[in-house]
Amino acid sequence: MDKTNYQCRKILSIMIYVFKTSVKTKKDIRQLSKFLNEIVQQKKWSFDLENCDKILQIDSQTDLVESIINGLNNRGFICEELE
Repeated sequence: MDKTNYQCRKILSIMIYVFKTSVKTKKDIRQLSKFLNEIVQQKKWSFDLENCDKILQIDSQTDLVESIINGLNNRGFICEELE
């Protein structure tokens, strides 16, 4: 197998998870950043606060849906996965 094929397969195994949240400010994001950095591999997460749903997007090879929802809920934020 050549290197190009391996890299394509590895990329295909990464899932993109999208959540609707109640996160409103950069201060909220800073409050959540330690939790997200610990749970999300390679720190591949981002918020879109300009979107009306205050989107959290996570790129991960692992299913983190329950952990993310519970983690945000436990920290006082609403979070639900968008499908």
